[in-house]
Amino acid sequence: MTETEYEFVVKRKNDKGEVSYSNYLIPKDKISTVLEGLLYIRDNLDKTLSVRYSCRMEICGSCGMEINGKPKTACSTIAAKLGKDRITVEPLKHYDVIKDLVVDMDPFFTKYRDGLPFIIREDEGDYTSELPQTPDQFKEYEKYSMCIKCGICLAACPIAGSDPDYIGPAALAGVLRYNLDNRDQGKKYRLEIVDGEEGTSRCHFAGECTEACPKGVDPSFAIQLLRAQGTRYELAKIFRR
Repeated sequence: MTETEYEFVVKRKNDKGEVSYSNYLIPKDKISTVLEGLLYIRDNLDKTLSVRYSCRMEICGSCGMEINGKPKTACSTIAAKLGKDRITVEPLKHYDVIKDLVVDMDPFFTKYRDGLPFIIREDEGDYTSELPQTPDQFKEYEKYSMCIKCGICLAACPIAGSDPDYIGPAALAGVLRYNLDNRDQGKKYRLEIVDGEEGTSRCHFAGECTEACPKGVDPSFAIQLLRAQGTRYELAKIFRR
């Protein structure tokens, strides 16, 4: 490796499940981001390298991976800002690896959908106009609506590493986003789901998810708010008996 090159060390997994590392030298003037480095490898050095990406602008969330030991989106990670010319790239932790840097996101999205991440209404739904919402009401959940479902928070979560059934920070933040929406009437259904052993009570508030989130969603704080909602909900059930 020379001063004008990066050395990418990429963790690989082949069709037989065998794991290895491949090293590539990349001219610094050819790339800016880690994703561009991986695409340079695929286009010029090794066409067998598998990497998933789409928008290249931190919107789709599909290029999440471990970069020098930290979960990040490759498209928004500037190689020069890492401060090292040797860059190690691995698949996200806590996910099954399909091939190379591509992981199976199905369990992540299944958990997210299980939290009922949509507006629930208990009326007839026959509306003659949109449901009103003030700017202040929008601000109540705005931060939590910024989640791009990249799955990075789950990779950073130490609980998810030891308990694969844990609902996880992204799904719980998604629950809070809809529970805070003034147009929604489904809070009681979601709280019945997330108040279980694999929900908010499983979180130890390590805060790793918030530190890793590329969009500033703060799932750790969302889980604390959700736990408070759950406590109030359970108390209300007791006093209604």
